[in-house]
Amino acid sequence: MTATRLWQMEYNIARCRVVFSIAAILVVYIDPEEPLLSRWIPFSSGALTMDTRLLVVMVSHFVYSLTIYLALLGRAVLTPARAARTVWIDVLFAVTVATMTEGVTSPAYPFFAFAVVVGGLRGGLRQAMRITTVTLGFYFALLVISTRAGAEMYIMRPIYLGITGYLVGYLAQQRLELQEQMRELEVAEQRHRIGRELHDGYAQAMAGINLRLEGARRLLRTNAVAEAMTDLGELQDSVTREYDDLRRYARSLAGVEPTPAPGDDHQETQLRLRADVSGTVELVEHVLSIAREGIRNVRRHARARTATIDIRTEPTRVCIAIDDDGVGLDREATPWSITSRVKEVGGDIQMRADQGPGAHLLITLPQT
Repeated sequence: MTATRLWQMEYNIARCRVVFSIAAILVVYIDPEEPLLSRWIPFSSGALTMDTRLLVVMVSHFVYSLTIYLALLGRAVLTPARAARTVWIDVLFAVTVATMTEGVTSPAYPFFAFAVVVGGLRGGLRQAMRITTVTLGFYFALLVISTRAGAEMYIMRPIYLGITGYLVGYLAQQRLELQEQMRELEVAEQRHRIGRELHDGYAQAMAGINLRLEGARRLLRTNAVAEAMTDLGELQDSVTREYDDLRRYARSLAGVEPTPAPGDDHQETQLRLRADVSGTVELVEHVLSIAREGIRNVRRHARARTATIDIRTEPTRVCIAIDDDGVGLDREATPWSITSRVKEVGGDIQMRADQGPGAHLLITLPQT
């Protein structure tokens, strides 16, 4: 159970306890029966009468209920250990109220039932049965020491209490098991999403870096140092962007506020994709990978209002047009991640500077 849902459950329990405490004070005040302890200890009793000692107990329960409610209202966290203690405090109040009112017929029965239900909601079947067993022991003890005629009429109350405890515990256990299954499914989904992000994004980026480095090595073998240095500079810029993006992604997985990046506050880009592609499986896979890289570049760097990716198949080639109205490309250099894929299949990539502001790429891949 998430922290928010746990807090909501505890908040609702605390609110019900406050309402219940107020109602119990009124019931005990109206109740005309003699308390169970009046056989041995003088007690003030009767309709619209409450003994001072009983009043102290009822007011203490109200203060205890109100304290927990106000703490949760202030967004305090009730730890499982403290929550477990409140259940036994509820049981203790139930026993005290039962002995200080008229015993087995007192309004203490709802106190017992409240403790059983709350214990079941929090801890499932085992916790519910543990609390039910303890409360039944106290309740049967009250039956034994009560000598009032007609007390046998209330023998069904412990049975009702036991049935209630089992049913509540069973339903709560089903809820806990369902929540655990949902948590496992969420974890599996998160792992799948992370694996997909790493495979489709950063693993592909590493592959592109490797190809670009291999190209730089070939240039250095032919003594084309200036061209190689230009490629390495572009590669360094691209690695920096990938590093920043990977760091933001890792921070998001850790639940840490990501570091703002340029363009993060820009409005969401509206993308239009038109695709009509046919060819070998390998060719179509390259086309889709290039389109995906184009989308990633638009999302990360373009700061564009609109973008368009148009894919069409011609008899001897596949054409991919990527256009946006953003900031354009640095130094008029084509994106290395896309360039490496195009070169891998012997294609061609051109920048169309006559199309207005933004970035405009025309990519052609040969049909194989």
